[in-house]
Amino acid sequence: MSIESFIAQYGLAAIFLGAAFEGETSVVTGGLLAHQHMLPLAGSAAAAVAGSFFADQLFFFAGRRYRDTKLVRRIAEKPTFAKALDTLDRHPTLFILSFRFLYGLRTISPIAVGTSHVPARTFVVLNAISALVWGVLFTGIGYVFGDGLIALVGRIMPRQKLLGVAILIAVMALVTACVRFWRGRHARKTASGQARANAAASSTVDRSGRTPV
Repeated sequence: MSIESFIAQYGLAAIFLGAAFEGETSVVTGGLLAHQHMLPLAGSAAAAVAGSFFADQLFFFAGRRYRDTKLVRRIAEKPTFAKALDTLDRHPTLFILSFRFLYGLRTISPIAVGTSHVPARTFVVLNAISALVWGVLFTGIGYVFGDGLIALVGRIMPRQKLLGVAILIAVMALVTACVRFWRGRHARKTASGQARANAAASSTVDRSGRTPV
């Protein structure tokens, strides 16, 4: 299968997943591929908007449905969670419209909003507007500035290699997102195991406060 055929068959799905779980890199890459006429511009933007909207709705409903679970409570202990809630309390509409543009707050913010008093219907509307602006903006950046990027990189590599690099960037972005997810999950398991070990150690202390030899 050629690079062009691979992109035509799986490109929009990759943009959807990249927008959902990675961020701007995958979306800008989609705009670049649309500039190269490998993907339709409208389809690339739509995939970016849909992926971003879907992911944040998923995180929102996870926060609302599982707000009393241990996992969400551990997430709520993070400083960024408190920062998100504080900003939400002061500027609810503006925060929901802008959190996906703020570094370090994109993933945790919809969970925080889900645990708040914000109605689900309100979040759906504002999330849709924000996802539309975000997806179109970053797809447009890749498309509009595609000439400059291609001219710059094209001086040192042919077109086929350039397309390969674009695919590599998208794949690396997805791999990075997966690694971050795995590391976060591993850290949570480690913390949970340490907590159980500490509890077990505490249970060996007798009532007099002395640890048995």
